Amino acid sequence: MFSNKTSLTEEETNEPTDTIKELGQVQIPEATERIFCLPIIGQIEGHQMLPAQTKTTKYEHLIPQLLAVEQNPKVEGVLVILNTAGGDVEAGLAIAEMLSSLSKPSVSLVLGGGHSIGIPIAVSCTKSLIAPTGTMTVHPIRYTGLVINGHQQFDYLRKMQERIDQFIYSHSQIGKEKLERLMFQTGELAQDIGTILIGQEAVEAGLIQAVGGLRDAFKELNSLITPT
Repeated sequence: MFSNKTSLTEEETNEPTDTIKELGQVQIPEATERIFCLPIIGQIEGHQMLPAQTKTTKYEHLIPQLLAVEQNPKVEGVLVILNTAGGDVEAGLAIAEMLSSLSKPSVSLVLGGGHSIGIPIAVSCTKSLIAPTGTMTVHPIRYTGLVINGHQQFDYLRKMQERIDQFIYSHSQIGKEKLERLMFQTGELAQDIGTILIGQEAVEAGLIQAVGGLRDAFKELNSLITPT
């Protein structure tokens, strides 16, 4: 028995995947659902490529998707799923700035972890939630590698830290003094300074708005899309 369906070539079959890999342009597979889900998993990869065995989310993949979502009238809201250890600071801030400037409502849900530069991304959305077992590590910028000009490098890191802190202040309920206290706390992390917040602790600190799961995230986003 013969089928009248023509077989797809390998290039046609892999076309969406190839588009995602390249993403030098905004033409990505068009979203057809009213809610667009944006997962941010593993480390956020920026200008430097991470080792092949490291689970990463590449910022050059996310930014074109957010551009397409903003221009697509079919998409009415964005759900951001976070389970990230952090990563490239400038890439993370770029993603956070794009999410905060969307004209459409957005909800972030921290599952597993929303550490380091994942915090600005989590607080950038219209509404932020964290799972009861979700964790967030608050710490200052880390730097590894060769430092040639110590004073200039210190000033650069200080300005970068101020950019991160200012974004967090303006998109959450935490105050400057409390954030700095959590950031520079000693004795909690074995080989670093900082604080680990679990579920409700992140809400009480003022970083996240509520504790919840996937059902709660969809409920919040639907209420933002269609106000009662």
